[in-house]
Amino acid sequence: MVKSILTKAKILVILVPMAFCCAFSYKMGEKEWLDWSNKCLLQTFDASNDTKLKKWEIEVTPQHFVHLRKTYQHGKQEYFSFHLTKLDSVNYLGDATNGQLKFKTINDDIIVQTYDDPKGNIDSMATTLTIPVRDMTPEKLDSLNDALDFLKAKMQ
Repeated sequence: MVKSILTKAKILVILVPMAFCCAFSYKMGEKEWLDWSNKCLLQTFDASNDTKLKKWEIEVTPQHFVHLRKTYQHGKQEYFSFHLTKLDSVNYLGDATNGQLKFKTINDDIIVQTYDDPKGNIDSMATTLTIPVRDMTPEKLDSLNDALDFLKAKMQ
């Protein structure tokens, strides 16, 4: 009797999360994945280590571009942009408290531009975009990867 109850409890522990995950991802459409990826990036972006940063914006657009704009105290701006079809991998270095999210593209597919830079404005291309993040739990990271994979697949 006790063994039967324990077996049923183990099955429930396995099936309930699986059912929840399937139901959650089944109902998620393009808009929901887009909203979730933006919410996740906005909540986890960590600007606290860059004391000269005045303002920042990060978003995944409805056209499936990832944009990051940083504005510094003296007006200098850095702008990064790439299309999700060019995304090769997303890696995370750190722990659940803080770390770095690394977006890697297939080739030099990330547009990098600087404006109002005393050293001169620069237009270049890069393969990796690294953003500092905080409170990136493994579940959040997995969900962000799921969202980006879903959006990337919509364009192929």
